[in-house]
Amino acid sequence: MELTSEQRDMIGLVRKFVDAEVAPQASELDHRDQFPTEMVEQLKQMGLFGLVIPEEYGGLGQDLVTYALVIKELSRGWISLSGVVNTHFMAAWMIQQYGTEEQRRRLLPRMATGELRAAYSMTEPHAGSDVQAITTRARRDGAEYVIDGRKMWATNGLRADLVMLLAVTDPNARPRHRGMTAFVVEKRAGAHEQPGLLVPPQLKKLGYKGVESTELVFDGFRTPASSVLGGETGLGQGFAYFMSAVELGRVNVAARAVGLATAAFEAGVKYAQQREAFGRPISNHQLIQQKIAQMGTKIRAAELLLEDAARKKASGGRADLEAGMAKYFATETAHWCTVESMRIHGGYGYSQEFVIERLYRDAPLLILGEGTNEIQQLLIARRLLERDAI
Repeated sequence: MELTSEQRDMIGLVRKFVDAEVAPQASELDHRDQFPTEMVEQLKQMGLFGLVIPEEYGGLGQDLVTYALVIKELSRGWISLSGVVNTHFMAAWMIQQYGTEEQRRRLLPRMATGELRAAYSMTEPHAGSDVQAITTRARRDGAEYVIDGRKMWATNGLRADLVMLLAVTDPNARPRHRGMTAFVVEKRAGAHEQPGLLVPPQLKKLGYKGVESTELVFDGFRTPASSVLGGETGLGQGFAYFMSAVELGRVNVAARAVGLATAAFEAGVKYAQQREAFGRPISNHQLIQQKIAQMGTKIRAAELLLEDAARKKASGGRADLEAGMAKYFATETAHWCTVESMRIHGGYGYSQEFVIERLYRDAPLLILGEGTNEIQQLLIARRLLERDAI
């Protein structure tokens, strides 16, 4: 991948941070399910919360290729840390793309510094991949909207200061998605309860520890009419806004997968050269070499798909096909690489003393997040058939 000197400097800075600060502590924090407070403060100091926010709003103004590579490096250390910034990136991107100028000037500078942190909330208990089935309702009441409904799997849902929320504003609209609107909902960070909003204790998960995944229960929550993303012109546009952001989210998940797969690959290669069996390092055995060759090749292919998707999304064109392919292939590669690396480690791969155990638990999240890979394949096929229709 051809990078500018500025991009190389940024990636190098993040890589050094990951190697020095993240990788040595990640497994310990993961096993305690502890939020990485100090690491997040360092991310703020590095300006990473404002990575893609334009310079005129106080950010670094980097493009989506740089964004993808930064996420890859953070995920090579710990995907939970990349999760802290991912939903923030998506919310900031939506405000930048679709928000009013007042919303941009009021929110983006504080988001760039990390003073405000954001969550992204679309999924509901009965509506995962079927987004049009959401039932969370926002009803106009004078100068405010009243929100009722229940959201699931909101990463950063407790600690976030604002939530990018998709809700139904016109339940009679046909097709149904035309009755959905995006809201920038501001709330009290860290508060489990406030008027109209309950944030229950975080959900217990197999992996992806250290970053909270929560429910958000709205019951008469009031938000100003000015919190509609894009103002009056944004009414009924929420589904389109969120679907565009999902493309960005899939690029992010692909980047996380490449980072995690790389960590599994590096751990396997290192262990294979240190571990001896039958009088020589196991890296000299052909079956181990086969695993290393296959892992390296698949990771390289995933990197190229990631680059393609990031560049297509950055161009402003429709990127659902490229983002879907990158997400599907990269996440399957990450899952496969963690299993193969565990096999290289043998019994030690099952021990919490080695990093591969954590990577093995984290990998399934990527297969499921931002649309399951089963749904992803359907979307890819539909786009290919649409593109090559006869």
